[in-house]
Amino acid sequence: QVQLVESGGGLVQAGGSLRLSCAASGRTFSNYARGWFRQAPGKEREFVAGITWSGGSTFYADSVKGRFIISRDRAKNTMYLQMNSLKPEDTTVYYCAVQARGGSIRSGDTYDYWGQGTQVTVSS
Repeated sequence: QVQLVESGGGLVQAGGSLRLSCAASGRTFSNYARGWFRQAPGKEREFVAGITWSGGSTFYADSVKGRFIISRDRAKNTMYLQMNSLKPEDTTVYYCAVQARGGSIRSGDTYDYWGQGTQVTVSS
């Protein structure tokens, strides 16, 4: 089992920055990936960024490429999402997730463990 605890969300003005953290406890599943997703009310879940836990390869949605940076600290079993140049359209709940079986990093269906979500609100 894996428990995920997210932190770092909040309210920020457009153009500002936030850093989300996702601390994991339990099994590591180091052969697979972890990711960040977001979902607004009434909308489909959207892939934001992903990282392979062993090699550190990163993947981004086009909508955040160049603005967000995903990283990991394997010693702390923690994943981060540095969000810069935030826009009002980035406002929603962000979730971290862990794969236990592999598969497409961009598909939420391949993730087995999810955090509780953290709200990010960007004011214009």
